[in-house]
Amino acid sequence: MQMKRLFLLEDDLSLINGLSFALQKQGYEITVARTALEADALWKKAIYDLAILDVSLPDGSGFDFCKKIRQTSKVPIMFLTAADEETDIIMGLDIGGDDYITKPFKLAVFLSRINALLRRSENFGTAGTELNSGGICIKLLGGEVYKGGELVELTASEYKLLCLFMENPDQLLSQEQILGRLWDCNERYIDNNSLTVYIHRLRTKIEDDPGEPRRIVTVRGMGYKWNTVD
Repeated sequence: MQMKRLFLLEDDLSLINGLSFALQKQGYEITVARTALEADALWKKAIYDLAILDVSLPDGSGFDFCKKIRQTSKVPIMFLTAADEETDIIMGLDIGGDDYITKPFKLAVFLSRINALLRRSENFGTAGTELNSGGICIKLLGGEVYKGGELVELTASEYKLLCLFMENPDQLLSQEQILGRLWDCNERYIDNNSLTVYIHRLRTKIEDDPGEPRRIVTVRGMGYKWNTVD
């Protein structure tokens, strides 16, 4: 099996040393950048399987670097930061992050999340190239969504949520299942209320009448399901 290559953008040398040692012990190959400028140069030199980005950098932000990555790559991204504000976490997920862990953290939890992100990425890579249902088409390789042939602009979180629904047509998904499948973040931040907001925003973009949704259907007291529409 080919060794997984991880990209770590972090300016704390002691944390770099600890994480690099732990990840290499798990069999991962690690490339480290300590500034946004260094990250720009190193990112172009190889193809990575996962990116771990600190948010606060001496010369920029991990959020900005995430946006650059998302212009060309669907690689899983984890944010690593001391910030614990809800708005920061939601923004990180919306711009393309897949997970978010705050310092200080337990090493075992960190490694578990890394492994989970890589497993999800592998499963996603084995899927077909398109999902089609109810006049909605997801082109998985390009990360594009079309409704009736027209391109629909979605945030990264909305895109992942739509993929989850369309991969499980007519299947009831509880709020807990959806949160667990999409985000491993602390439920204090990505909770049922946040999910309700994401559902509402997604409906405004893909439903013919968001007030009377026919594709993403609420099953009262139980969750949601993707209704296959003719």
